[in-house]
Amino acid sequence: MPSSNPLLWPKAHMIWGYGIAVLSVTAALIIARLPAFHLEAAPVSLFLCAIMFTAWFGGVGPGLLATALSAFAFAYYFLPPMHSLAPKTAEIPRIVIFTVSAFVVGLLSAAQRSATESLRRARDDLRGTVQELQRSNEALQVESLERKHAEETLRQTQVDLARVNRVTTMGELTASLAHEVNQPIAAAVTNANTCLRWLAGDTPNVEEARAAATRIVKDGTRAAEIISRVRLLFKKGTPQRELVDVTEVIREMVVLLRSEATRCNVLVRTELVEDLPMATGDRVQLQQVLMNLMLNGIEAMKDVDGKRELIIKSQRTENEQVMVSVSDTGIGLPQQADQIFKAFFTTKSQGTGMGLSISRSIIDSHGGRLWAADNSPRGASFYFTLPATVEEKE
Repeated sequence: MPSSNPLLWPKAHMIWGYGIAVLSVTAALIIARLPAFHLEAAPVSLFLCAIMFTAWFGGVGPGLLATALSAFAFAYYFLPPMHSLAPKTAEIPRIVIFTVSAFVVGLLSAAQRSATESLRRARDDLRGTVQELQRSNEALQVESLERKHAEETLRQTQVDLARVNRVTTMGELTASLAHEVNQPIAAAVTNANTCLRWLAGDTPNVEEARAAATRIVKDGTRAAEIISRVRLLFKKGTPQRELVDVTEVIREMVVLLRSEATRCNVLVRTELVEDLPMATGDRVQLQQVLMNLMLNGIEAMKDVDGKRELIIKSQRTENEQVMVSVSDTGIGLPQQADQIFKAFFTTKSQGTGMGLSISRSIIDSHGGRLWAADNSPRGASFYFTLPATVEEKE
């Protein structure tokens, strides 16, 4: 409410409002009786201005008082017979018209003042609301930036934690991985010696030597592929979303963990459907999930008597998703089955309790779901789903 605008000055107190009525009408009467204002319309205009002024700053009550005083002054001083409260009959309509006009002018002035004040209050409220919204918007922007930064930090922490889990797991598999790599290398050495023997004779057998050399290339390629897969799991980098052949990922992990399963006398069997749709995701992260689930199954069967079988299945669900299951014939789920996916919960003496928690976070980030169920008569099954892409694998 700008104080420089007199039209928006605060409305006077009720007592001061009646005082304004008396003063404004008195001022109008004095001015109207001056010789310079001896015009017929001058008193009417001056009294109406006094009434408007009073009603504006004093309200309806002082406006009515100003109307009554103006009517009295107009009839007493300006209508014949002068200085008499009993005007001629012919002047009564003028008094009535003046009084009604003054009453209407006063009401209109008071109503305009009320409307102006309401508009001013609405404007002030709107300004306050706008300022409050601006502050809220600034606070939300700051909070949004902080939340975005926290989400980025959390995402990076999860990526780093997943890599640490991979490195830790691969470190535990050093002996099995070394054996898996040594197999094709030993086969390559054997085939190389065979090739030399075929070539060292009096009549070199080129065909047999060529076949041995082909086996050397095959064994060397196999060893290189195993090392490449291991290096990929150790590699640090941001998650990459691409089309992933889930069947191929399963087969790669079966090859990589074959020696570990053999060491624990576990038979690994796969039941993979043909023409399984592709999934969009990070290949290394999906390999990590399968590795965690398969190693958990092998670990669960390490000390049990009887059949030790790890079964990996894949199928297409009714709602067009890819579902993979890893089932074992081990000791089954613990009594706190709902706790196994929580961080740092483990039933292993040397476990970190992070494998299943990380696996679930990876599957969740891919838009899928990971859960567990008991097997009959013994063991446990872990299932995870991934959204299938429209583009089928070639």
